Amino acid sequence: MTQPEFVPLTDRYDPGAPPADAARGFYEMMDKRRTVREFSSRDVSKDTIEWIVRTASSAPSGANKQPWRFVCVRDPETKRQIRAAAEEEERAFYERRASDEWLKDLEPLGTDPNKPFLEAAPWLIIVFKLTRNDDGGSVYYINESIGLACGFLLAAAHAAGLATLTHTPSPMGFLSELLERPEYERPFLLIPVGYPADEVLIPKAALNKKPLDEVMVVK
Repeated sequence: MTQPEFVPLTDRYDPGAPPADAARGFYEMMDKRRTVREFSSRDVSKDTIEWIVRTASSAPSGANKQPWRFVCVRDPETKRQIRAAAEEEERAFYERRASDEWLKDLEPLGTDPNKPFLEAAPWLIIVFKLTRNDDGGSVYYINESIGLACGFLLAAAHAAGLATLTHTPSPMGFLSELLERPEYERPFLLIPVGYPADEVLIPKAALNKKPLDEVMVVK
């Protein structure tokens, strides 16, 4: 059995503040993150998106297999095609796929089958999960790994002053076809990225987060 090679941890991150203060500072930044559905036409550089994806790719993953692909779309015609296909699936969702309870839960958020943000946002990042590696090797804890990477991505975009939306048209197979992805890549999340529109409105209900005593248990 091959013995693993270990190296010293020499690049430790130092926040320059006591841990509780640093953690609070990060929370205060992230607590201002908002999901938006109205984006400005203001451009976002490719360099910015590359740094955001680098951050996402730094996430931990099962056996370090990194089972993700980030397809970044800025071409207007491709975005138009994605919107048309997504809205077709969304109409089916709202008209017959969603349960009455699900639709009721969505009412306070004001969502509907129309998705203009898929064309308005300067970038769409479509996150694909790999069911195997490019060399045919196995991958592990796929959903857990890619979920962590998506969290990193949202945090990085927010730190850059950008807004995001986690969009999940279901089913999402049309993304594989439109973006010409191989069979072993499966669409996981569609994330518009850009600056929020100047007069953007957000649903008040989305501001309601559970208090700490409802989400944290200490033993």
